[in-house]
Amino acid sequence: MRSSATERWPTCFRSSPRFDDVAVSYKTIERAYSNPMARMIIHNMFIILVGKKGIKQADLAGDGTGYSLTITRHYRTVRENAVKAAEAGEPKAKSPKSTTKQEKRKLFTYAFALMDLESHMYVGYGASQKSERAAFEAALEIMRKCGVKARSVRLDQYYAGQSTATLFGRGTSVYVIPKSNATIKGPYAWKGMVRDFMFYPFLFLREYFRREHSESSFSADKRFNGWKIWQKRDDRIHTATMLKGVWHNLLWLGG
Repeated sequence: MRSSATERWPTCFRSSPRFDDVAVSYKTIERAYSNPMARMIIHNMFIILVGKKGIKQADLAGDGTGYSLTITRHYRTVRENAVKAAEAGEPKAKSPKSTTKQEKRKLFTYAFALMDLESHMYVGYGASQKSERAAFEAALEIMRKCGVKARSVRLDQYYAGQSTATLFGRGTSVYVIPKSNATIKGPYAWKGMVRDFMFYPFLFLREYFRREHSESSFSADKRFNGWKIWQKRDDRIHTATMLKGVWHNLLWLGG
């Protein structure tokens, strides 16, 4: 005779009144990812954890990544192939028109983290299914809500533009590698960064390459809680991505 799900639970769970006569299924958990109250708790928990660490000013390293929504495509592999194609001068491949629901599904969801180099805590974390840039802007917004000011910030070449330099203000040292067609024209923050890169290249690059800590943190996150998002609905995907940032901070809170 087949035993019920309740009978297969450990004795401590079967004897607890909290689990009696409660039908539990995967749908119960999935619906929680859409619950506005649960999403608010995740948002507030991130801010509380940063406040618990007492971070007010930070030297930042920022990096973005993608979490796969399908087991057949890996974000790092796809991005590296795209970079190689661009360096070889190959035209960007056009996506074929899709007709089925499965083909129309997005391949990745994006996350961006602004990490305090001293504590390894994320002080800004954003998620978006549109682009990595949208996730970056969301990370900046939550960093402001945490009340953290940036003393310095290190970003990859994707953000090597004048608009990025102005986002942090004159009191923040920005370390990005200017593009080959960059000019000295622009706002004060941009001019100061290009000047430092030209006159103090070794000191500049030493600071810039501290960004590798951010890359290694994403790698550790994926080893700990996986590189794939299993949820299907957009709101649930966003919740699951934000949870990864909260988990990271919980692990580093006592560090």
